[in-house]
Amino acid sequence: MVKVLAKLKFSIVIFVVVLLGIIFVSVPPAHTQQPVVLNLLMTAPDAQPWKEGIIKDFESKNPGIRINIIEGPNATNLLEDLYTSAFILGDSPYDLINMDVIWTPKFAAAGWLLDLTDKVTESELTAFSPKDVEGGRYKGRLYRIPMRSDVGMLYYREDLLKQAGFNPPETFTDLIKISQALKQQDKINWGYIWQGRQYEGLAAMFVEILQGFGGFWVNPNTLEVGLDRPETLKAIAFLKETIATGISPPGVTTYQEEETRRIFQSGQAVFLRSWPYVWPLANEKDFPIRGKIAIKPMVSAPGENSGACLGGWGLGISKTTKHPQEAWKAIQYFTSEAAQRRFILQAGFVPSRRSLFTDPQIVATYPHYPQLLEVVEQAVLRPPIAQYAQTSDILQRYLSAALTNRMTPEAAMKAAAQETRRLLGDV
Repeated sequence: MVKVLAKLKFSIVIFVVVLLGIIFVSVPPAHTQQPVVLNLLMTAPDAQPWKEGIIKDFESKNPGIRINIIEGPNATNLLEDLYTSAFILGDSPYDLINMDVIWTPKFAAAGWLLDLTDKVTESELTAFSPKDVEGGRYKGRLYRIPMRSDVGMLYYREDLLKQAGFNPPETFTDLIKISQALKQQDKINWGYIWQGRQYEGLAAMFVEILQGFGGFWVNPNTLEVGLDRPETLKAIAFLKETIATGISPPGVTTYQEEETRRIFQSGQAVFLRSWPYVWPLANEKDFPIRGKIAIKPMVSAPGENSGACLGGWGLGISKTTKHPQEAWKAIQYFTSEAAQRRFILQAGFVPSRRSLFTDPQIVATYPHYPQLLEVVEQAVLRPPIAQYAQTSDILQRYLSAALTNRMTPEAAMKAAAQETRRLLGDV
């Protein structure tokens, strides 16, 4: 309880500091005709590409509207805390809400967002990746328009596989077989690198493996929990096997994205599970794997569908905004094909509009985007439920215990399933 109170106090302090900055920027001088100001909170690294790109373009076309970017912390969980504190304390100062896909159910269930369902047709939504659209819905209503996508994928050393006469792996067995063969030939130090630390990235990684074995975490329609089913135990057994056989390093259960990227980028591993941001970094000059890598959806068990965990960001509108029409106009512009094309070319983000993955201008700069579209088509959502944050915390704790041998997989997943069912009110 003390930790919760301390966290809330910290979030409130940050919120008050940010609020003072918003008031200072937003209050117009007396007796002047000022444009409508829309406040938008986002991580500091994202702010600059927005300001220099699509915001400048939007404001030049809409002189009566100004977008005021509030630069928040880089950690997305702290950004979520800021939004949550603002809404809980009452009249949120934010007009546009830049949301990670896993926040949508929580924000919508709490009544913090405007319902956008009637503002856009189903035909218009078909231009976006279907899973990106689904990630903006809660209980059949639309609250978030996709701005940029993000998916987990399998990177592999195309050069090493070709030299050894291997095709890209399709199954978990293929991945282990190729990894063992290349390691025995001293081609690499490690076969498969993944994120095993106890944090949200562990849940994102695991949802792909779980999908590949035909399992599920929580059914959002029925709230059925699948963590104690045989498919879940098979997924954990695969991850433990990669460590036991030496395909993955013993320390993989402490790795986040950056640790795994550095190992792969330095040429020490043949396979990496990660996100699209790795591609341009791995292809920088002076790195040994430049021009030698390829991507594909995560492997699966025979007869099962592969999974690519959906990340990405989208825009919603605060229910407390005084300028809903201007906010919707901004969203329409930011998510339009022309604006997204310029934004992608300037900032290198992954598009949410399907046509842009094969757009000639974009492919000329990012030739791997058609392959990336194949991965996006295999996207899977983490459970889109209002209690997602607590549900993820349960999985992270017990999955980490199973992977680090503090509990047996059977005991860990039985406990995780029971605790999740209690949370969701199913027991």
